[in-house]
Amino acid sequence: MNFIREKIKYLFAYFLIVIIISGCTDNDEKSPYIKSDAVNIEYDRFGFPIDSFNVVKGEIKKNQFLSDILTSTNISSSKINEIYTKAKSFFDFKKIKPGNKYRFYINNDSSNSLNSFVYEINPKEFVTVGISDSIDVNYVKRETRIEERTISGVITSSLYQTFYDNNISPILAAKLADIFAWQIDFYTIQKNDCYFIVFEVEKLGDEVIDVGEIKAAKFIHNSEEFNAFMFNQDGKYEYFDENGKSLVKAFLKAPLKFKRISSNFSRSRLHPILRTYKPHLGIDYAAAVGTPVQAIGDGIILEARRNGAAGNYVKIKHNENYSSGYMHLSKYGKGIRKGTRVQQGQVIGFVGTTGRSTGPHLDFRFWKNGILVNYLTQKFFSSKSILVENFPEFNLLKDNLNAKIDRMKIISTAVTLEHAPENTH
Repeated sequence: MNFIREKIKYLFAYFLIVIIISGCTDNDEKSPYIKSDAVNIEYDRFGFPIDSFNVVKGEIKKNQFLSDILTSTNISSSKINEIYTKAKSFFDFKKIKPGNKYRFYINNDSSNSLNSFVYEINPKEFVTVGISDSIDVNYVKRETRIEERTISGVITSSLYQTFYDNNISPILAAKLADIFAWQIDFYTIQKNDCYFIVFEVEKLGDEVIDVGEIKAAKFIHNSEEFNAFMFNQDGKYEYFDENGKSLVKAFLKAPLKFKRISSNFSRSRLHPILRTYKPHLGIDYAAAVGTPVQAIGDGIILEARRNGAAGNYVKIKHNENYSSGYMHLSKYGKGIRKGTRVQQGQVIGFVGTTGRSTGPHLDFRFWKNGILVNYLTQKFFSSKSILVENFPEFNLLKDNLNAKIDRMKIISTAVTLEHAPENTH
């Protein structure tokens, strides 16, 4: 009897399972949400289906406004005002920038009307505007990630040209020059000088969209080694050498970047115009007209005027001991006049060929205690050091970064930008 009961129980379970499976199969076949032939819809990087629209791409031109780029789409002025109003909380369309990109999404039908448009604020931020009976505006910020990289190579000409020839972002060259601005005169770098850099890049997907901070760098110039390590002291990131001395000094190594010295400081030089031997108590930097000239240190403008053979001329008093002069300028920097206080690195003028000059260059002068001296031979000291209590942490960081530098080979690896960042040096 027990056997019969068990058999009936198993048969009941079997038929129940069959009914459930059959029911599931019938439901699958009748469901309107399950299709045997799945359709893959491809979307662009702004989230729009590629095959649904005709896309018109454009770039903002100088002095162009939102109304200008929307003129061809027959959008009413009231809708344009609605776009301004709805976007105002996260983006001001009155501040669209020349060079930034946009795209129109045109309906792929007989109406040929504008469905939406996208304005790129920068590579990772954009605004979408949906056009219908009402305006729908959305701000999107795409997620990026920071990636550490290393790069090394040999100088073949100027710093900028070497990086350009190796398809390396010029932003990295500018950052490197800024870090060593107090140690290295990049006008005097030579072929076979070497660089080693540990730095960060910002990536959007697989694309590099920006060059981040340089975490460590080594530059070998004329057999002399210069090191820089980024360290957070007192809540501020600064660069220090291997001994914990700040790289920041009272004066920059040069008033220009990436060019060459055409004539050095000399007590007796054949003057190219007068054809007589005269002292040249300055340094001539050959550079194109319009190249920015920067103040080598903080100070007050003593002169900013036309000065005979010196042409357009600026003189800065840095302190009681030191002054600097800048000759043959094409024009002065914004707000530069006698009595103006300037900061180190501030643009005080632009290279020219005014006054007695054979061609575009900057004639740079430097006074110590009222006497003209050779700026290239002067020694200036660091303004600060790593605090004693921070040395253990600094040494640990330095050792870690040095290990990465030591593993590098002299091979330049391209660091290109798929999208140019808004702020470049």
